[in-house]
Amino acid sequence: MKRQPSLVTPLLVLSLLAPAFSQTPQRTPAPQTPQPSAAAQQPVPAATPTPTPQEESDEDVVRITTNLVQFDAVVTDKQGRPVTDLRPEDFEVYANGRKQEVTNFSYISTEAGAPAAAQPAAPSRRADKTAPPVPPARLRPGQVRRTVALVVDDLGTSFESLHFVRQALKKFVDEQMQPGDLVAIMRTSAGMGALQQFTNDKRMLYRAIERVRWYPQGRSGTSAFAPMEGLPPSSNDAGSMNVGDSKSGGGGDSDGSSFGGAADASADMDEFRDEIFSVGTLGAVNFIVRGMMELPGRKSVVMFSDGFGIYNRKDPSKGTRVIDKLRRLVDLANRASVVIYAVDARGLPCLCLTAADNTAGRSMQQVQQALDDRRTSYLDTQSGPDFLAAQTGGFLVHDNNDLSGAVRRVLEDQRGYYLIGFRPDRSVFDTIRGRRQYNSLQVKLKRPGLRVRTRSGFIGVTDAEARPVRRTRGEQLVGALASPIASGDLALRLTSLFGGDTAGGSFVSSLTHIDMSKVNFTDEPDGWHKAVFDVIALTFGEEGQVVDQIDRTETVRVRKEAFDNVRRDGLVYTMQVPIKKPGAYQLRVAVRDAATEKLGSASQFIEVPNLKKDRLALSGVLMQSASYSAAQSAAGAVGEGQQKEQDEALAQGSPALRRFRLGEEIDYYFNIYNARPSPAGRPQLQTQLRLFRDNQQVYAGQPTTFDASKQTDMKNLHSGTRIRLGGLAPGEYVLQVIVTDLLAPEKQRTVTQWTDFEIVK
Repeated sequence: MKRQPSLVTPLLVLSLLAPAFSQTPQRTPAPQTPQPSAAAQQPVPAATPTPTPQEESDEDVVRITTNLVQFDAVVTDKQGRPVTDLRPEDFEVYANGRKQEVTNFSYISTEAGAPAAAQPAAPSRRADKTAPPVPPARLRPGQVRRTVALVVDDLGTSFESLHFVRQALKKFVDEQMQPGDLVAIMRTSAGMGALQQFTNDKRMLYRAIERVRWYPQGRSGTSAFAPMEGLPPSSNDAGSMNVGDSKSGGGGDSDGSSFGGAADASADMDEFRDEIFSVGTLGAVNFIVRGMMELPGRKSVVMFSDGFGIYNRKDPSKGTRVIDKLRRLVDLANRASVVIYAVDARGLPCLCLTAADNTAGRSMQQVQQALDDRRTSYLDTQSGPDFLAAQTGGFLVHDNNDLSGAVRRVLEDQRGYYLIGFRPDRSVFDTIRGRRQYNSLQVKLKRPGLRVRTRSGFIGVTDAEARPVRRTRGEQLVGALASPIASGDLALRLTSLFGGDTAGGSFVSSLTHIDMSKVNFTDEPDGWHKAVFDVIALTFGEEGQVVDQIDRTETVRVRKEAFDNVRRDGLVYTMQVPIKKPGAYQLRVAVRDAATEKLGSASQFIEVPNLKKDRLALSGVLMQSASYSAAQSAAGAVGEGQQKEQDEALAQGSPALRRFRLGEEIDYYFNIYNARPSPAGRPQLQTQLRLFRDNQQVYAGQPTTFDASKQTDMKNLHSGTRIRLGGLAPGEYVLQVIVTDLLAPEKQRTVTQWTDFEIVK
């Protein structure tokens, strides 16, 4: 694909985007002044004072150093309810069987510490499925309350089980997901893009659920258990009454022996195949956990699977691949502060004879043996997820048809946890035959009737030794890209906008604002200032595949008169990526200062509709201050001191930053595609503006009839509106545009787009 990257100052962004988004509306309405809604002005009732536990910090939950071993533990009562009032003296900690003195102790609450009445409520499930959704607020690292990866093991889940897994995932997004949740829905068959899917945007999560499909090449079939197949008559003669004869080849005649040999070969192949796919499942979870390591706090993985075994009953020497992968995954998850929960997607299956079983050619003993094998297989395949969950502080939910209830149990388990630390002996880090030893952890409670769950132990390697050292340029940039949320020392702001038409096709224009105040500039003899930084940008498709990439080193040289402006206002890196197929995409950008090796990263999801389907669609919403487009003409009309202040305000109000002053007038633009024409050839459209803060609606404008009388292309209509930001408190907001086509079918008549912005004093 052809890419068009360029580097500009914030004051030049409009000139680059105007041709692409047709930012010249035929008529700009008179400014509207949004006022907070009546509900937003109502006083908040006082809540009953309650003890507020310490909130989760950005520090590591699990820490292993020569001076401190710290781990997390969850304590519940007999009903599974969390217990939060314990003290250090209520715990006994043992490492390798030796009692340790607790030196660090605290209780961490993952629930908001403020009274419940003051917290933003979770958007309830929409009763009207055609109603526009509530846009998500931009989530900063410090605002993340829970980080949850819902992993569907499609390599080992049957077609039947996946139906119920999808229902549970939809119910989670509709009813159980809360503000501050950072969520990803992943599949074990997905590629590198699995790391790029953490979001609080429910639209993207719904798209991820749609991609959860049965994987025919996996280790599970259409149902949880393969139906019993009939046997040839020769397999049940007098020579093969022994249950094992049909598989071992014992039967006397050549036909029976041949049948038994084929059965043994088929069974061996199935075992090998199951082992390979089990290793694939663990490798995928390992990949996900490694990506979550970059996130602060305690994280969780909820794995839906039909299970996998650990040991081979017939040949204990087999299965070493699975055991080795399990041990490595447990140690990685414990170091990454990731708790793994497992949900048996089979629910409560019927392990007796079913209508699908064919008992033809089998004796009663053979039928009973087949049923016993089915029950044994069911229990064996629970051993893998159960071991993985127990060793990382989680649990396995099994024999339960309510998969949504299983997810609810997991979420309730994450309300809070204890942080417990002790000073380790030097022997913890000793080597045995050149290898660091595994150190077991055990926690006991002195208070009766309680249950504690924690991690099983750790390998005697300090965090400093285990942490990967990224030395090269490529390693550092890839590490920054792997972070699921924006991070790093360099502040980046990414804005991606969809646009296009049926003739020229769709595209995504992206603006990456780079804060240049922390980028190192070198002084050159001729009075110029020079900075060098690396930029890598990847665009991921719905299946996690890379559909476009940029990897460049940029050099910026500015004179003294422009140097202060660049340091203050930053630079904007623009890209335009042609899109061949509709769907959900994600752009991830990482920037590295070549001199100081400081890094920054940012990401954004964007949904590209299919314009060829002739359905109503909207472009992205471009938002800027009303004075931004007049920057060039106003530059010479003010004094030097006023000019500096004005340029700073203009840069802040650019489409790349969207930081507006209280009471300032702003413009927002968008294109409307595929509106239905009336018999007179004119569309009948209504537009509406809504503003949100912390998932709460603070303003809703009245639906306004869209005037297309002065436009010529009814398939690509341009809209521009000016509003005044009055009566709104400083903070972060989301502007949502809703367009309704009164001539379209009911399910296709409403579309929406949104963008975030900030109001400053």
